[in-house]
Amino acid sequence: MTVIYVIDGSEVTGLERFWDVVGEAVNGPGGYFGRSLDSFADCLSGGMGTPDDAAFAIEWRDHALSARALGHEETARHLRRTLTRVHPTGRAAAEHALAEALAGRGPTLFDTLVDVITERTAPGTLRLR
Repeated sequence: MTVIYVIDGSEVTGLERFWDVVGEAVNGPGGYFGRSLDSFADCLSGGMGTPDDAAFAIEWRDHALSARALGHEETARHLRRTLTRVHPTGRAAAEHALAEALAGRGPTLFDTLVDVITERTAPGTLRLR
């Protein structure tokens, strides 16, 4: 039997809200697993809310609303916050990514989250509705 976790895209207004929504989808009301891409990837690998011995799927409803909320503007906001913590060897790449986001180019947070889901789960696990 496949466990289905539903992300209500209409509730995603930015990255911080995404963490709340996905935490509740996976772990129930008040659910929490972390607030970073690494924590999200760990959660999807099993044992942190998702089953490590059963099939599961993520149904992302109203994903187009999430894509807008997690677009270039939110990506730039996120990159500005993380720029202060970037290792000096990665600073130029981070600054370039920020410049691209500010110009409305390059991958968005939505794109990155979709990539994390598809890289960490079995094919067909993500259902964009």
